[in-house]
Amino acid sequence: MPNQSETVRIRRRMPAPREVVYEAWTTGEGLRYWMCPGDVISAEATLDVRGGGSFRIVMKTPTEEHVQTGIYEVVEPPAKLVFTWTGSNHPPTRVIVEFLDLGDESEIVITHEGFTIPDIAKRYESGWGAIADKFAAYLAQHHGQNQPRR
Repeated sequence: MPNQSETVRIRRRMPAPREVVYEAWTTGEGLRYWMCPGDVISAEATLDVRGGGSFRIVMKTPTEEHVQTGIYEVVEPPAKLVFTWTGSNHPPTRVIVEFLDLGDESEIVITHEGFTIPDIAKRYESGWGAIADKFAAYLAQHHGQNQPRR
C-alpha cells in the first residue's frame, strides 16, 4: 500500500477558556508537567511560536531522552496551530491543534497526520491521549487557582 498514511485524532474537553488553553500550550513553563506520555518523567521545551518559528522538545525518561523538533506552519491565536513534528523514530509528520471555544471551558482537537507505519501511529495515539489528559489536569490545577469557586 504505497503512499498510504495513518492519522491520529484526539479530542478532550479542557477546564479553562480557549485563550488560557492556547497560552498554556504555547509557553514552555507548564509543558514540563503535561508533555509527558508513557514513561516520560519531564520535558523541556524551546518554543518560537510564530509562522516559520521552530520548537525543540526534549522528553526525558529514567533511561533516555527523546528529542522532537518542528516548524510552525500556521499560528492563529487562540484558535489553531499547525506544525511539523520530527522525532527519531519516524519521518516528519504534521500536527494540527485546534482550540475550540466553549465559553468558560474549551476543547482541543489534536490531529497528527502522515504516519507511514501503523504501529507508530498507535503509539502516538496513546501518547497524545496521555498528554491531553495530563494537560487537562494541569489546567484544572493551575487555572482553577485563579478562579472563583462557583
